[in-house]
Amino acid sequence: MKARLAWLLVPIALLCGCQSETTQGTATAASLAEAPDYTEQYVESPQVSDDRRLQEPGQKVRDAKGGLELLAANMKPQTVRIGDIELTIHETKLLQYTPDYSLIDFYHAYTHEQEFELVKFFVEIHNTSSEEVNFAPVALIETASGEVKTWQDDVYLESLNEGLKPGEEKLGNVGFIVAGGAQKLQLTTSKLFASDGELLAPAQTITIQLN
Repeated sequence: MKARLAWLLVPIALLCGCQSETTQGTATAASLAEAPDYTEQYVESPQVSDDRRLQEPGQKVRDAKGGLELLAANMKPQTVRIGDIELTIHETKLLQYTPDYSLIDFYHAYTHEQEFELVKFFVEIHNTSSEEVNFAPVALIETASGEVKTWQDDVYLESLNEGLKPGEEKLGNVGFIVAGGAQKLQLTTSKLFASDGELLAPAQTITIQLN
């Protein structure tokens, strides 16, 4: 009788353990910040987990695309002008990313590591002129260790490097897999060109410190 009672208690104990784990996970998610207002119209990336609620180092989130941990960040917006382009870098983050197995083939074009560090910028671009222009918010970045990544290494692929119509605004993410040592970054924009190829403004370099 005692043996039978012991076997009956096992499923109950397992159920209680699962409920405890679920509650803990929900509490962790609930403790995250709300997504910033400037991301309200953003469409989630098909290949990178949603990091919008990660605002402080040490916070983690997991979804169907994988798991993210925020390692360092600069959440102070910076706005610069490149000719008639107004570029705002709303946030810069250094993330530890473990993509879901279903995305392994996509990331093999960038790295063979199963988890890696990812530097990402949430940017807003506004063409304030009455002419169509060509501009890329991030032409390249350089980390404190000397590692350089160009726009061709961007994993978000959100078409932010395409032409801007008169008065057009775009927003979204640009992100790069880095080897490490990315606490301080130098971001260089592209030059600004008219639609006929005329140079309108030189590139700008912006220094960003992560904390």
